[in-house]
Amino acid sequence: MGRAERWEPPEDILPCFPDISGNTVNGLGENERRAPSPFFWHEPALQTHGELQAYVAQKMYEDPEVLEAFSRDPVTFALRPRGPDPVPVAADRVERGAAEWTQAVKEFALANEADLVGIARLDPLWVFEGFSIAEEWLIVLGFAHDYDEISQAPAVPGRLNAACEVGRQYTRAARCANSLRNFVREQGWPAESHPGPRAAALLMIPAAIAAGLGELGKHGSIINRTYGASFRLACVSTDLPLVADEPDVFGADDFCHSCRICTDACPPDAISEQKQLVRGDEKWYVDFDRCIPYFAETKGCAVCIARCPWSRPGVADNLVGKLARRRERRAAAAG
Repeated sequence: MGRAERWEPPEDILPCFPDISGNTVNGLGENERRAPSPFFWHEPALQTHGELQAYVAQKMYEDPEVLEAFSRDPVTFALRPRGPDPVPVAADRVERGAAEWTQAVKEFALANEADLVGIARLDPLWVFEGFSIAEEWLIVLGFAHDYDEISQAPAVPGRLNAACEVGRQYTRAARCANSLRNFVREQGWPAESHPGPRAAALLMIPAAIAAGLGELGKHGSIINRTYGASFRLACVSTDLPLVADEPDVFGADDFCHSCRICTDACPPDAISEQKQLVRGDEKWYVDFDRCIPYFAETKGCAVCIARCPWSRPGVADNLVGKLARRRERRAAAAG
C-alpha cells in the first residue's frame, strides 16, 4: 500500500491557530527534561490553543450520536455524570499489605469494566505545570475498543462508528475510574480519579508505560501486547500502599522502526519516520499542527490506531512471538 495523498486543512480552521506552534508548547526539540505545559485538552484559560479547541469541539459534537457517546450536554458540551459521585474518605482506615492491596484494586477494576490495570509510582514529570497530585501511587486503567467499530475510522457523515466508539470507551473509563476512586476512599485511603478525554493534572501515557501497559508506538499511542493501540486510558491516584509493575518491553518499539503502515495511512502526514527530542527525551512524536485539523474534520480521526497491525484482533500475540524468536536468533548469532 502506497502513501495516501496529502490532505490539506480547510481555510476556516487556520485563523484559530495561535502564533505559537503546538509543537513548541509540547517541547519539541527541547534538550532539558521538564514537566509538560498545559495544552490543547486543558481548559481554554489555561493554555494557548483555546480558540482552536472551541473549533474542534464544534466539529466533534455537531452530531447527536457523538455527543451521546461522549456523555456531553447537547447545548453546552459539558460532561454529564459518568459514574458515581465522589464519596468522602472513610474515617476508619483498613490496613493491609501492599501486595494484598495491589491484588484488591486490580480485581476491583477488572470487575468494573477495565480491560487492563497497572501500577506505577508517580513521577513529578508526569504532572502538568501549574497542577499537583498529592498521592504517591497511580492505578492506570485501559479500556479496549470494539475493533469492528474503530476499524471504520475515520468518521465521515453517515458513518460515525469510530467517533462514537472512542466516546463510549472514554465514558466507560470514567465510570470505572470513579468507581475505583470510591472503593479506595471507602477503605479509608485518599484517592482521586483522572479520566479523559479532557486533560487535568496527569499526563497519562508515560504513566501507563511505566505501569506495564505497553510501549509507545510511532503513532504516539501505546501499543499493548494484547489490544495493540486500540484502547483508552484513565487513572486513579492514591496513597494506598501498592506494588509497582514493571514496564512491558516486548518488541513493539523495534517493530515501529521498520513499519510504515501508520505513516503511510496518515492523511495529513503528521507521523514522523524518526524519533524526535521532546522535553529531553527521544521518542516517537506526532506533529500536532498537522494532525489536529484532520482530527477535527473526522471527529477524532483514529486512522493510525485502526490501521496499526498490532490493533487487529489476534495479531498482537503472533507479533510478540515472532519478535521474541527474532531476538533469540540475534542473541544466538552474537554469542
